[in-house]
Amino acid sequence: MAETIPYNPLDAEQRRDPYPLLARARREAPVFFSEAFNIWVVTRYEDVWTVLRDPVRFSSAISTNVRSEIPDEVAAILREGWGEVATLVSCDPPAHTRFRGLINKAFTPRRINEREPRIREIAGELLSRMAGRGRADLVWEFNYPLPMTVISEILGVPREDLDVFKRWSDDLVARLSFDLPLERQKACARSLVEFQKYFSARLDERAEDPRDDMLTAMINARIEGEAPLTRGEMLSILQQILVAGNETTTNLIGSMVALLLEDRTRWEAVCADPALIPAVVEEALRMEAPVQGLFRMATEDLELGGARIPKGAQLQLHYGAANRDEAEFAAAESFDMRRDNAATHLSFGGGPHFCLGAALARLEGRIALSMLCERLPDLRLVPDEPRERAPHFFLRGFEHLWVEWTPRP
Repeated sequence: MAETIPYNPLDAEQRRDPYPLLARARREAPVFFSEAFNIWVVTRYEDVWTVLRDPVRFSSAISTNVRSEIPDEVAAILREGWGEVATLVSCDPPAHTRFRGLINKAFTPRRINEREPRIREIAGELLSRMAGRGRADLVWEFNYPLPMTVISEILGVPREDLDVFKRWSDDLVARLSFDLPLERQKACARSLVEFQKYFSARLDERAEDPRDDMLTAMINARIEGEAPLTRGEMLSILQQILVAGNETTTNLIGSMVALLLEDRTRWEAVCADPALIPAVVEEALRMEAPVQGLFRMATEDLELGGARIPKGAQLQLHYGAANRDEAEFAAAESFDMRRDNAATHLSFGGGPHFCLGAALARLEGRIALSMLCERLPDLRLVPDEPRERAPHFFLRGFEHLWVEWTPRP
């Protein structure tokens, strides 16, 4: 199989702007094989959506796996914990249906909307700390602590542990990367074991002293005819919720603010007309998918997008590419805050594995933008500070995003 597209999301230039190469792929080789990463990359909207809707031919068993082998030293560390159990993201129906059913209640639209006052309160506290200084790294002072605080409260763990949760989350994300040095892999494995022991202890506490939080709900979750969650399954789900509950929204807020501030007429239009905010959130999700794409495995020999895919092959469904497919979105490379079909983007996946936390991420994005416009209407990018994207194979967000404004009480 010849290398047709020089695909390398870890390359600095592709990390800065992957979209010209992905546009070329959609034109020339919409499903292409990357020898460097041993994956088939799916770039067109229709093809990505075809895979998402078909869990029979395209298994999610390896949906976040980018490395097939775990070094012995790393495996030894992981054995100190509960191991890794396939649950929400990394299994197929009917097992996936069981997991989804057991925790769905915590993420219903009603339960999410009930959190709006508290999310606004948290955002207000963060902005009050920043307001008098006139300059901040928005990623570290607002974009990350907002969703991390929210998800911590949903889980029912103390806010003072926020920094260690962030370290665990970063390490859990790092484990999903290519070319991670052995010592870093070992450090990330230790973080996973720490995470598991911490949350196992919290689950033990809830068994003795139930509270109105997700940890208690997981212990008590029951569906007639289905087994309750095991401890390993609970820890696996908590791991996925911790990462997804902060990483997606952190990346969304950063990309959305940058898109608006790069052309201040956009920022001014949104601040003048808050009714635009829901559409802006969707367009930002379309333009800069926080998760650029997850993985599937072909369960049989098949054809997709004109390519012959062998059984057992790994595919990356590239949401970032599909979201800029001209066949689905007119003038797809342009940011249009009035686009009428922006919400059909694939940034939250689709089909049985549509993101459980999509409503929460959208709500947090809307609140973040609303309160930034309200409290810091003259927000602007700091001209001389670089806006470098974090180095990751399939997550897209800023490591730092420096902004400034006129200091205010």
